Amino acid sequence: MSGSSGTSGTGGSEGGGGGGHRRGPGGLFDDLAGVAGGAFSVIAGLRQEVEAMARAQADAMVQRLDLVRREELDAALEVARRAREAAEALEARVAALEARMAAAAPAPERGPPAVESPGAGGADSAA
Repeated sequence: MSGSSGTSGTGGSEGGGGGGHRRGPGGLFDDLAGVAGGAFSVIAGLRQEVEAMARAQADAMVQRLDLVRREELDAALEVARRAREAAEALEARVAALEARMAAAAPAPERGPPAVESPGAGGADSAA
């Protein structure tokens, strides 16, 4: 009888040793690592879902508030910059043309301005 009791304590599920789950310290850490790895993958999946939901909510809010995206704003600012540059160039051309016209046409100083009638408003009526 003593020979059978020496082999039953090391391996089987009998003897009240926790249902056969007796392992060394390395086996416990392997189990913990497996559980932690599973938890990390679940957390990573949950994180991706939360990010997708947050993005969807932000897009919906942008649509409701009628906000513009950064790319659209940059494009509009570029159009405005080009329009401002074109307006400044046109102003310079108009000023140059006015200066050329003023230099080409002599000022008409032929005499005193004609007076039409005493109550007609004087200089305002000449213009």
